[in-house]
Amino acid sequence: MSSALLQSTFAQRGVQRAFVSTKSNTRVCRLSAAKMTSAALSQDELKKQAAWKAVEYVKSGMVVGLGTGSTAAFAVDRIGDLLASGELKDIIGVPTSIRTYEQAKGRGIPLATLDEQPKLDVAIDGADEVDPKLDVVKGRGGALLREKMVEMASAKFVCIVDDSKLVSGLGGSKDAMPIEIVQFCHLYTLRRIQALPEVAGCEAKLRMDGDKPYVTDNSNYIVDLYFQTPIKDSEAASKAILGLEGVVDHGLFLNMVDVCIIAGKEGVTVQERK
Repeated sequence: MSSALLQSTFAQRGVQRAFVSTKSNTRVCRLSAAKMTSAALSQDELKKQAAWKAVEYVKSGMVVGLGTGSTAAFAVDRIGDLLASGELKDIIGVPTSIRTYEQAKGRGIPLATLDEQPKLDVAIDGADEVDPKLDVVKGRGGALLREKMVEMASAKFVCIVDDSKLVSGLGGSKDAMPIEIVQFCHLYTLRRIQALPEVAGCEAKLRMDGDKPYVTDNSNYIVDLYFQTPIKDSEAASKAILGLEGVVDHGLFLNMVDVCIIAGKEGVTVQERK
C-alpha cells in the first residue's frame, strides 16, 4: 500500500492528512507495506493479517503484553503456535483480562502479572478507533484499565487494526468511548461525566449486561460516551474525566501507541510514531 493510497483511505473517512501531527512529540511516520494475495478478505482475515505482522516484533526471551479482543486473540494464538513449534522460546505473557488469561493458558503460554514482571518488552493489542496522530480509543471489550496498565508498562506498544477503525478524530465512529467507574453512586458519576464541557454534546449511557449493569474484571461499571462529532480536544477531555472522583480510567489512549499495523484489502501498512 503506497503512502498516497493510505492517505486516500483516510480521506474517504474525513481525514485530510494521513498520520501527520503538528505536536512536537509526533512526526510523520514511516510507511511500509506487505501485499496480500487475496483481493477480497473478510474482516477476520484482515485482523489476522495485522496480528501476525505484529507478532514479528516478538523475539525469544521477551515479556509480552497480551491484549484483549477479537484482533488481539489472533496474536495470542500466533504466539502460542510459535512457542509450540519452537520458533519462539522463553516467552512470558502478561494478559490484560481474564478472557485473555484463559486463552493464553490454553495455548501453553507461560504467564505472569505486572507484580511479577513490571517491565515488558512489547505489548500487542487492538483498538476501536485510530486517529491520524496514532491516538486510539480502546476498551469496548471492557478491559480498558488492565490494557492501559500493561501497555503503559511496555517498552513498545504495537496496535493492530483493520482499516475500518480509522477515524478523523477520536469519537468519530459514533460508537462508544468507555469510561470505567466505581459502582458506588454510579448514576451520580455518570451525570457528572456528561456535564463536563470538554465532552459537550455526548450521550452517556451505563453499559448493561442483560438487565444488570456490565461488571468489569475489576468489579467496576462502565459508562459509554457516544459522540456525534469527534472530540474537539482529546487531551483536555482526558484530564477532565480523570479529574472526577468515581472515575477509575477511560478509553482514550493518548501518546501511547508506538507502532500501528493496519490491514486493508490492498495490504498491511506499518505506521510508526517518531
